[in-house]
Amino acid sequence: MDVRCSDIVLSTAGHDKGGLFFVLNVEGEYLLLADGHNRPLEKPKRKKRTHVLPVTRPDTDVAKALRDGGVVRNSELRRELAILRQSM
Repeated sequence: MDVRCSDIVLSTAGHDKGGLFFVLNVEGEYLLLADGHNRPLEKPKRKKRTHVLPVTRPDTDVAKALRDGGVVRNSELRRELAILRQSM
């Protein structure tokens, strides 16, 4: 599965191993990731593609806003990721 903007990925390496993140941007082999808590939208984590696993491609309002360049708040990211964690 190819990783694109607004996908949700699982970190497989580093201090944030096991964490879920939204992909904010794709820069070659690097991804910019945010979870709204430890990594807010204002300070995304830069991580190599090889250090994440794609989890899902959500079809929510938050994902649509990320793809379209709309306004998204950190609280919205946290809420979406919490819902996904509960369902896993």
